[in-house]
Amino acid sequence: MPLLQGYVDTVILRDVIERHGVTNAIALRHLTRQLLGAAAGLFSVHRFFNDQKSQGVSVSKDALHAMLGHLEDAFLIRLVPLHTSSERQRQSNPRKAYPVDPGLITAFDRSGKPNTGHALETAVLVELERRRCERTYVRTKEGFEVDFLATPLTGRPTLIQVCADVSDAETRAREFRALSTAMTEHKKLPALLLTSSSTGLSHAQAEAPAGVTVRPAWEWMLEGV
Repeated sequence: MPLLQGYVDTVILRDVIERHGVTNAIALRHLTRQLLGAAAGLFSVHRFFNDQKSQGVSVSKDALHAMLGHLEDAFLIRLVPLHTSSERQRQSNPRKAYPVDPGLITAFDRSGKPNTGHALETAVLVELERRRCERTYVRTKEGFEVDFLATPLTGRPTLIQVCADVSDAETRAREFRALSTAMTEHKKLPALLLTSSSTGLSHAQAEAPAGVTVRPAWEWMLEGV
C-alpha cells in the first residue's frame, strides 16, 4: 500500500501541482483522498466544498472543478455522470468517482472492508473505457440505481449492474428490481448483471427477469480481448 500511495503522491506533485500550477495543495490532497477512499461513491463538488469550509480549508468551487479535471487528465480518477438528456442536470447531480486502478482502493479506503464489489465495479468501468463506450449511471424515478448505461460507438446501449456476490436471495431481488425498473424507463434496453462469484450464479440466471442476462464478469471481459 505505501508503494501505491507513493505513486499517487508523485502524480499529484508532477502531473497536477507542477503541470497546472495548483497552489492549494491541501485542498487537492483532501480531494484526492476523498475520491480514492470512496470508490464507486457519489461525489458532489458542492458538498465537498462545504466540508472543506467547515474544516477551515479555503478553496473555491471553481478551483475544485479545475482540480477534478486535472486528476482525470492525470489518469488518476474517472468520473461517471448521471444519465440525462439535460446538460444542466448532468452538471448539477453528483457523479460517481472511481480510481483508474482497482488496486488503489485498498491503499486509500478507510473502512477496513475488502470492498470486492467496488473493485469489481471499477474493473468493469476500466473495461468499458477500453471498449470506448460512453459511460453514465442511471437513477430511476423510484430511486433505484444502475451502475452503468454503456453506449458503444456502434450498436445498442446496455444497462449494466455489478454485484460481486449474488448468493443471497434478497441481493438478487434488489439488483433485478433496479434493472427491471431501469429497462422500463429506457425503452426496454438489454440489461446485464455481472458477478465475480460462482456461488448463486445458477440461481441468479434462473431468476433473471426477461431481458436481463447474468454472467461472470471475467467471461464478459474476455469477450473484449
